[in-house]
Amino acid sequence: MREAAASATPHQWETALDINWLEDFVCLARTLNFTRAAEERNITQSAFSRRIKALEIWAGAPLIDRTSFPAKLSTAGEEFLPTAKTIVKQLLEARDDMRARDRGGLKFYAFAAPHSISITHLAPLLHKLQGALSIRSRVMSDNLHTCCQLVSEGVCDFLVCYRHPHIPITLDEQLFKRLDLGREHLIPITVPDALGDPKWLLPGDRKAPLPKLAYAKGSFLGAVVDHLLNNQRAALDVRHVDAFAEALKSLALEGQGIAWLPEQSVASSLAQGELVRAGTEQWDAPLTLSIYAAVDSLDPAGLKIWDFFSSLAKG
Repeated sequence: MREAAASATPHQWETALDINWLEDFVCLARTLNFTRAAEERNITQSAFSRRIKALEIWAGAPLIDRTSFPAKLSTAGEEFLPTAKTIVKQLLEARDDMRARDRGGLKFYAFAAPHSISITHLAPLLHKLQGALSIRSRVMSDNLHTCCQLVSEGVCDFLVCYRHPHIPITLDEQLFKRLDLGREHLIPITVPDALGDPKWLLPGDRKAPLPKLAYAKGSFLGAVVDHLLNNQRAALDVRHVDAFAEALKSLALEGQGIAWLPEQSVASSLAQGELVRAGTEQWDAPLTLSIYAAVDSLDPAGLKIWDFFSSLAKG
């Protein structure tokens, strides 16, 4: 394996550059975490570290500053990153295009979306899209910050996400056009008691705070909830923190506390009486479902996809 060739000469390293090393480096630059990057790349952390070291040997300079925590790119790494991104993007696009032509098919269009949106909204939207157009699609799900990076870096063609009027997203909206596809609310929910009433009801009592199931710090939906609660007086005690709305929904269904969840994601549970509202509409937060794309960079088929979503937005 290339990873074992630690004693290779500089010339040998120059001829042995592996695209996997570049993909590893781009992934690490995005996550700034060796453990998470190794998980995303589906290899062990030790193997991932060896591949990053192999790339540094090939480059002839340290690309990662390992003296800081979390990890960060060195000056050479910052300078090399745009080149690495471009090479990876161009190689993957060329490969996909060649494979598509060989199959007599079409290229894949990549959609980035947070996990909850991939399940609740994006899957039905892509079903409609594929019924109207002959396209191939792939979905990359992560937190909103990472999804914005994937679109900004050109790894994905489209971003589907929630927006809130007071919570900015990390995307340059001057470079990306936006279509608003629909609206819903982030609502507080809980399991019912024996009479069908909320087991916990906002705002609660300071002497007996209500158990709160919270989003991880830095998450978009967490920021929306924080903004809402900054303007409301509630007695809450955080009992669990998680990055995923589906995880909080599962805990809420187990009766662990109150969670704020997108209304669409709990519609079935509300209809069946498994969950009920934990407060009136004053405890709801507005969300807008939007799609972004660098429209000027889309090819003709990509523009047809944009036109399809434009028709949905107008409808």
